[in-house]
Amino acid sequence: MNAHWIGTLASVLTTISFVPQVWRVWKTRSARDLSLPMYLIFTTGVALWLVYGLLLGSWPIIVGNAITVVLAGIVLAMKLKFG
Repeated sequence: MNAHWIGTLASVLTTISFVPQVWRVWKTRSARDLSLPMYLIFTTGVALWLVYGLLLGSWPIIVGNAITVVLAGIVLAMKLKFG
């Protein structure tokens, strides 16, 4: 397995790991137990990874982090809305 496929698999797994969290917060309308500072820091970090991927032109980094920043941003927005 070459580096491209390892990066792609890592990107897919880390991206889809946010789907259950988004679903749970949406379903329960509760984000009380989630850490706001953690999601602020994490979403900023993922956004920076996206910029890094864009600078490198690396599609696994770009696609994975673009989707992850959206999912993390949704959780962050629900945290602010539902507390």
